[in-house]
Amino acid sequence: MARRIDYSARYTHSPEKVYAALTDRDYWEARMIELRKFSDNDVESFEVTDSGVDLVFHHVIPRSSLPDIAQTVMKKDMIITRKEHYSAFGDPVTGTYEASIPAGPGSLSGTMSLFGTDTGSTLRTSSEAKVFIPFVGGKLEQLMLVNLVDLFRTEAQVTADWLAKQ
Repeated sequence: MARRIDYSARYTHSPEKVYAALTDRDYWEARMIELRKFSDNDVESFEVTDSGVDLVFHHVIPRSSLPDIAQTVMKKDMIITRKEHYSAFGDPVTGTYEASIPAGPGSLSGTMSLFGTDTGSTLRTSSEAKVFIPFVGGKLEQLMLVNLVDLFRTEAQVTADWLAKQ
């Protein structure tokens, strides 16, 4: 059974300014610099076209940093490939993401929506985790989602800091 969670990052900047950050390679590099404080991260590909923004990046989490329950499943460092797509600018901007782990026993995916609010904008992410391992699958799904919220908080703070400097 899959587990779901929603996370909303609220910004005092307009959707136009947040979207401008999403289309800027330097913004993504700033995100990777911050995330490298926790593990190895890099942008593999980044493309802005008339249909939106597409990117692929990697998070590398050392096996020794994984919780015990995850170490029972992962025998090597965890390499997470994350693919994101944001639509062309509009209100709202919509997007999708999926994260995969080679030989991983599950999946992580979600949708994003960037829209204006009275005080700026919100980027809402709805995520779904599925782990296909009897007995421990639910625990791993919950662990994935809790850690995902921590990641989204860090990314939201990087975004807010980036926007404040622009």
